[in-house]
Amino acid sequence: MSEEGGFILTAMFFQGRFCPSILRKILFLVFILSTFLFSSFAEAAPKWEEVANHIDETVDQAVAIYASGDTEGARDMVNTAYYGIYEKDGLENVMRTSVSAKETNLTEYQFYKVKKAMKNGEPLETVQQEGEKLKQMVHDNVKDLQNAHGTTGWAAFLPAFLILLREGIEAILVLVAIIAYLNRSGNKAYLGTVYNFSIAAIIASFVTAYLFVTVLDSTAGGMSREVLEGGTALFAVVVLLLTSAWLGSKANGESWKNYIGGLVEKSMTTGTARALGAAAFLAVYREGAEVILFYQALFNNAAADVEMIWAGFGAGCVALAVIFFAIQRGIFRIPLRPFFIFTSVLMYLLAVSFAGSGIEELQEGGVIGITRIESVPVPTMDLIGVYPTMETLGIQLVLLAAGAIMVWRFYQREHTAADAA
Repeated sequence: MSEEGGFILTAMFFQGRFCPSILRKILFLVFILSTFLFSSFAEAAPKWEEVANHIDETVDQAVAIYASGDTEGARDMVNTAYYGIYEKDGLENVMRTSVSAKETNLTEYQFYKVKKAMKNGEPLETVQQEGEKLKQMVHDNVKDLQNAHGTTGWAAFLPAFLILLREGIEAILVLVAIIAYLNRSGNKAYLGTVYNFSIAAIIASFVTAYLFVTVLDSTAGGMSREVLEGGTALFAVVVLLLTSAWLGSKANGESWKNYIGGLVEKSMTTGTARALGAAAFLAVYREGAEVILFYQALFNNAAADVEMIWAGFGAGCVALAVIFFAIQRGIFRIPLRPFFIFTSVLMYLLAVSFAGSGIEELQEGGVIGITRIESVPVPTMDLIGVYPTMETLGIQLVLLAAGAIMVWRFYQREHTAADAA
């Protein structure tokens, strides 16, 4: 049976009565992703030792170019080692997901230190020392990866499972909050808008991944990808903050009553539904593009373990489906007022997380500098966007302080209104 025939049969099944609407949409997205991965990522590529050796050669070339007096050319060669090998060949992704985000960030910071030493015109001996330290850290990454998973199929299964789980949870939290709001406010008719925006985000993820893998398959492409991911994350921060403020304003009983009264006279505007759809789009797009690129790296380095990657992908899909329905059912049981407060806080905390991740992506893309915090042991937590740098923590602390002030003002108004009554 052709791929088109399978797609049609699957679509017909989804139109049947066996699956609820939400499940049909989730399965549809999973089907698209599976088809794309199956048709795109089947070639074997170098093993991690070969990737590390390739980085060694490239770093040595960068040092040699620096010795000749070409500082910019040397820095470009270090960028090639990072974007064109360490990141593109998947070592960074697998390390971050299945071994240690902290160790991965330290290695990334060492790439930055080599370029910084070159930019500052440090003596050749200093640049050589930084380069040797970088090469050793990369080889340590490979050893850590081997020690963590050995050479069995779990080395392919666990990254595939954890990548999908990590990237999917953030998108699920946003989607569940939006879906729950539409259900609780009597606007189920607009669920289709949110689903359509989510599907559009998946398609956009495919297109973006394809462009970076083929059209922009170069060092500049790697940098551009980081900048795009960072910019998308920061734009999502703005959307999530606005959505959080809007949901928070409905927590007041009188405001909600007036809002419902307005809905009775006139249903939710298409513009409002599209705004919620945009929040869903950004959440899914940001995670979807990363998942596709991560899986490309896994398949390219899988050799004989392709089946275990598919097993990890399937297990991740099942885990995300369970998490989705568990969170959704839990949210629906929350009383109305706490529901709006909870979803508003959730959106705000997600914005704080996205802010840290967005700045970190821009740092990897070379747009923002890196000032590591050495005096205080700050943990690296990818899932919530916490990284030990002044830039990432700075914007998060500002947002948390602003959130605390808004919560204080909210309760002040509540007490004032209660006293007046």
